Amino acid sequence: MDGEEKTFGGCEGPDAMYVKLISSDGHEFIVKREHALTSGTIKAMLSGPGCQQSHGGCIGWGQTSVFGEWKEGQFAENETNEVNFREIPSHVLSKVCMYFTYKVRYTNSSTEIPEFPIAPEIALELLMAANFLDC
Repeated sequence: MDGEEKTFGGCEGPDAMYVKLISSDGHEFIVKREHALTSGTIKAMLSGPGCQQSHGGCIGWGQTSVFGEWKEGQFAENETNEVNFREIPSHVLSKVCMYFTYKVRYTNSSTEIPEFPIAPEIALELLMAANFLDC
């Protein structure tokens, strides 16, 4: 390069390139904002007002649960672009993050779309998370 240091956007501020998704067991997933916005729910969370909020979702069978909450600072420089999912464990959230990449890669693609692999043992939890996340 010509002496310029290449930098990559972080998770903070209104123009952040990445967002941090935090599972119920505390694992943090840093994903491209563009990929996370595949989820209608995350998109709504990140474009919401600049204050602490929580978002509830129905998980089926008449049972309601709070899946996640998000925090954004009141000032642009304090925005953390973090989403905490209190009911989505890391083994499910990691698969959700993989799906975001898969969806961005193959949406409007002219190539053959491979099957997205899902282990049977997480299928139900993943379905509930996908339903909540609208993705």
